[in-house]
Amino acid sequence: METVILIFMGISFACCFLCLFRIARGPTAPDRTVAIDILGIVIVCFCALMAVLTGKDFFINAALVWSLVSFIGTLALSKFLEGRGLDD
Repeated sequence: METVILIFMGISFACCFLCLFRIARGPTAPDRTVAIDILGIVIVCFCALMAVLTGKDFFINAALVWSLVSFIGTLALSKFLEGRGLDD
């Protein structure tokens, strides 16, 4: 079971690098926004895998906080790209 988790951690690490590449080289701002959102999802997956691997619930708490912050950040960035204020 531990080797399967380590394989998935390696895959999510590779996905992080691919998302960072898309953030750096994305042709448009919406592409970068989607890459930032996917990076947040991959980091939450990484935290969940760490929680399963170590058995500590701290990583689940970190994953929950990261997912909420990522969601709010994606909403704020999409409103900014749309040209509206945050209170609309």
